[in-house]
Amino acid sequence: MLTAFLCDSSYASHFCVVRDSNIVRFPFRSHVIPRKVLSVRYTLSILTKLCCSNKIRVVDKADSHLLIQKAVESLYPIFQSRDQITKRNLFRLLEAFRQHRVSPSMFWSANGYGHGDLGRETLDQIYASLFDCESALVRLQFFSGTHAIACCLYGILRPGDEWVSLTGPPYETLEQVIGLTGNQGNGSLKDFQIGFRQLDLRANGEIDLDAVSGFIRKETKLVFFQRSCGYAWRKSTTIRQLAKAIAHVKQIRPDIICFVDNCYGEWVEEMEPTHVGADIIAGSLIKNCGGTIVPSGGYIAGRMQLVELAKSRLSAPGIQGGATLDHLRTLYQGLFLSPQFVGEAIKGACLISQVMKSLGFPVQPLPHDYRTDIIQSVQLGNSHLVSSFCESVQRMSPVNSYVQPIAGNTPGYEEQVIFANGTFIDGSTSELSADGPLRSPFCIFTQGGTSWLHWQLVLEDFVSRYNENLS
Repeated sequence: MLTAFLCDSSYASHFCVVRDSNIVRFPFRSHVIPRKVLSVRYTLSILTKLCCSNKIRVVDKADSHLLIQKAVESLYPIFQSRDQITKRNLFRLLEAFRQHRVSPSMFWSANGYGHGDLGRETLDQIYASLFDCESALVRLQFFSGTHAIACCLYGILRPGDEWVSLTGPPYETLEQVIGLTGNQGNGSLKDFQIGFRQLDLRANGEIDLDAVSGFIRKETKLVFFQRSCGYAWRKSTTIRQLAKAIAHVKQIRPDIICFVDNCYGEWVEEMEPTHVGADIIAGSLIKNCGGTIVPSGGYIAGRMQLVELAKSRLSAPGIQGGATLDHLRTLYQGLFLSPQFVGEAIKGACLISQVMKSLGFPVQPLPHDYRTDIIQSVQLGNSHLVSSFCESVQRMSPVNSYVQPIAGNTPGYEEQVIFANGTFIDGSTSELSADGPLRSPFCIFTQGGTSWLHWQLVLEDFVSRYNENLS
C-alpha cells in the first residue's frame, strides 16, 4: 500500500510517503513520526485528520474508492433529509397538476402563431400556482435564463429609471445587458439611460441590510437579487435571507419592485422567492425546472402587470402566442421530474464537497451546510487542476466523452471559461456539468446530475488520476 500527500504550494516539491512499515516520514517537517499502520481504514482516517489540520492534500492510490465510500456513508443522514424535502416538493407539484386537471389533451401543441394553446395556458397557470403568484409565462422562445431576466428588465424599466443589485455584481452574462462591458450602442440598458448600481455583500456573504436605506434613491425603481453565487466565491442567498431583505426594502419604499434571479434555485428549498414577497422572478428551463429533458426555454412568474410587461418585450405589445412546437408533453414531464432530479443534484453536490474537502481543497458550501441552490464550488488553486477536474466530468459524460475540455472565449463572458458538459441538450447544466473562469483562485463550479452516483463515478476518476499525477 502506498499513500502520498502533496503539500501546499510552498512545499509543492515535497511528498510524504507511507509504506507498510511503522514509520511515517514528513521530509518537509524534518522529523519522523512513529506510527503503527494498523489498517488501510485507520491509516486513511489518520491521514485525513492530518490533512485537515495541516492543510495538505491526501490521496491514496489503492484506496480512493474507500475514501469516497467513507464520504458517502457520512452523508447518509443528509441524503435522507434531502429525500424528505424532495418528497414534499413533489407532493406540492402533484397537487398543482391535480388542481389544473392535467390530461393528455394538453400535450397537443399549436404551431404558427400559437393562438389558443390550452396546454401552454394551463402550464402557465401551474407555474403560477407553484410559485404562489398571480401570473407566469413559460416559453420555449426564451433561450436562456439571461434572456428571460433581460426581458424583465427591458420590459419594466424606462429611460431615467435606476435598478440596483443588493447581492453584489450580477452574473457575468448580464454585464453586456447592463452596459458594463461590450460596445456602446449595442442596445444595453445603459444605452437607454437606465442606470445601475450594486451594493456589495458583507464579508460573511449576507446582504448588507444596514446599508440598504442609504443606498436606495428616489429614481430607484427595481431592486435585484441573485439567488445563486454565480462565479463568485461566496454563499448563495437563502429564501430566509431574501424574505428578510425584501421586507426591509418594502418598509423603506413599498413601491419598489423586488426582482429575483431564481436560476439554479428552484426546488432546492420548500419555498420560492415569490412565497416571501418577491414581485417577479425568472429562470431557465434547461436548468432546474426542465427536469433535464426540456430542449430550451425559460419562465417568468410574479405580479400580472409585471409579467405582461416582460411578455411584451419577448414578443411585442398586443401580440399573444408562442408556438410550443410539439414540446408540451416534454414541458409537463420535465416539470414533473424536476424536484427529483434537483434532489439528486443536491446529494451529488454534498458528495463533491465532502470528498474534495477531505483532499484539502476549500469548498463552498461545506458538506453539511444549508443549501439554496444546486451549485457546488471547489477552490482548486491552479488551472491544471481545474482542467483535470473538467476532464473527469467529460470522461464520465454520456455525450462527447472522448473530447478534452479546453478553456476558450464564450459569448457573454469577458474571460476564458472552461466547460465540461457532455449533455444531451446543449447547455443543460442540470444533466451533469462543471465549469469556471480561468482566474485566481481557480474555482470549479459543479451543477446537476440525474443521480448522485454519477458524481461518485466522476470523483473516482478524478481522485485516481490526481494520485497518478503525484506518483
